[in-house]
Amino acid sequence: MKKETLLVLVLAVLFGPCFGRAQANPKTENFGLSLSGYVKTDLIYDSRQTVNIREGHFLLFPKGESLDPDGRDINAKSNFNMLSIQTRLVGRITGPQALGAKTSGLVEAEFFGHSDEDINGFRLRHAYVKLNWQKTELLVGQFWHAMFITDCFPDVISFNTGAPFQPFSRNPQVRLTHRFEKFSLVATAMTQRDFVSSGPEGASSTYLRNAVLPELNLKCEYVWKNRRNGHELLCGIGVDYLKLVPRLSTNTGYKADESISNGAGMAYAKYTMPGWTFKCEGIYGQNLYHLTMLGGYAVHEVMDANRDDVDYTPLKNYSLWGEVHTNGEKFQAGFFAGYSKNLGSKETIDGEIYSRGFTIDSLYRIAPRALYNSGKLRLAAEIEWTVAAYGAPDNKGVVMDVKHILNCRLLGAVYYFF
Repeated sequence: MKKETLLVLVLAVLFGPCFGRAQANPKTENFGLSLSGYVKTDLIYDSRQTVNIREGHFLLFPKGESLDPDGRDINAKSNFNMLSIQTRLVGRITGPQALGAKTSGLVEAEFFGHSDEDINGFRLRHAYVKLNWQKTELLVGQFWHAMFITDCFPDVISFNTGAPFQPFSRNPQVRLTHRFEKFSLVATAMTQRDFVSSGPEGASSTYLRNAVLPELNLKCEYVWKNRRNGHELLCGIGVDYLKLVPRLSTNTGYKADESISNGAGMAYAKYTMPGWTFKCEGIYGQNLYHLTMLGGYAVHEVMDANRDDVDYTPLKNYSLWGEVHTNGEKFQAGFFAGYSKNLGSKETIDGEIYSRGFTIDSLYRIAPRALYNSGKLRLAAEIEWTVAAYGAPDNKGVVMDVKHILNCRLLGAVYYFF
C-alpha cells in the first residue's frame, strides 16, 4: 500500500468529521488540518522492582524491601521490557475568525491506555480550542495542568518527564492568559479526568466533583529575549488551590459534611543561549497526589465516634529539580537532577491515609542522557538513578529510621517523527 493511501485512511478514521465539514462548506477558506506525531519504542531495564505505571513504562520510584522468611528482599529482582505505547498522533486545526479572535484547535492521542488493563488502548491526551486576540488568549478543553510549565519542563527521554519531582497531569480546563509587554498573567480553572485525587473510594475524580469548585491556579510569568545574541530568560511563580469532599456518608450511615482544602506554590526559571539551556523549578504544597507526586492526606481525628465524623489533615512535601542540556540539531546531551522531601502533617494522624509514598522520607534522581538525530529518526539513551529513603512514619507522617533503596534504569529509545 502506498504511503499516500495509508495517510488518507488514517486521516479519515481520526479526523473524518472535520474533513466532512470543511468540504461541505467551501467558504471556509481558512480552515486547515495538519497531522503529525511519532512512532516510539522504548527498551527498558530496571535493576529492581519499581512503583510504576503501564508495565514499567512510567517509572516513579523503586519499591521498598519485602523480606521473605530467610530475610531476602523479594523486590531485589531486575526487570526488562520493550514497549511502543507512547506512539502518538496529533491533529492541528486552524479556522476562520470568531468573536474577533483567531481560532485554532488541537487533538492529540496515543496508545498508552487509560489503565494497566487497557495498555495499548488509544486514549485522549489533549483536546482543546483556542481563541487568540491581540493580547489575550482563551483555551477551553483538556491540556496540561497549570503547574506543568510547557516552556520549562524536564526534557528527559523517560516518559515520566521528571515525575514525581515534576508535576505531571492533564486536565479539562478553562485557561485565560493576558499579556502585558514582557509579563503575562494566567488564570486556570480545572477538573480531573485521567489524573485524579485519592480517597475512601480509591483514586477518583468524585472528590473534586462533589466539592462543586474546580481546582484554581494563578500564575505570573516574565519573558526576556535578546534577539541579537539568541539569549532568552523565562521565569514565573504560581499558586494553586484544591478542595476535596472525600465522602458523602459516614461508615455508620450519617450524612458526611467534611471537606479538605489544600494549597501549593511554585517558582521556575529557564535560561537559553545558542549552545545551552538551563532549567530549574521548586514546588511546595499539600496533597499533591493528583500531580503524580508524593503526598496526599489522612484522617486527623474522629470527631464523633457514634456518627463517625472525622477531620482531615493534608500531607506536605516539597520538590526541587534542575536540568542542563546542549542545543545541537544532530547531537544533544543533558543532565537532570531532582529531589523530593516528605514533610508529613501539621496535625497528628489517627485514621485512614490516602497518600503516595507515605513511608518514603525523601527521593532523589540523577539522569544523564544523550540523543542523536538523523533526518526524521532519533536514537536516544538515558540512565536514571532513583533512590528512595524508606522508613517508619511517626504519628505526624514524618518518616524515621530510613534505609536508602536504589533502582538503576537503563533506557534506550527509537523515534520516527512525521
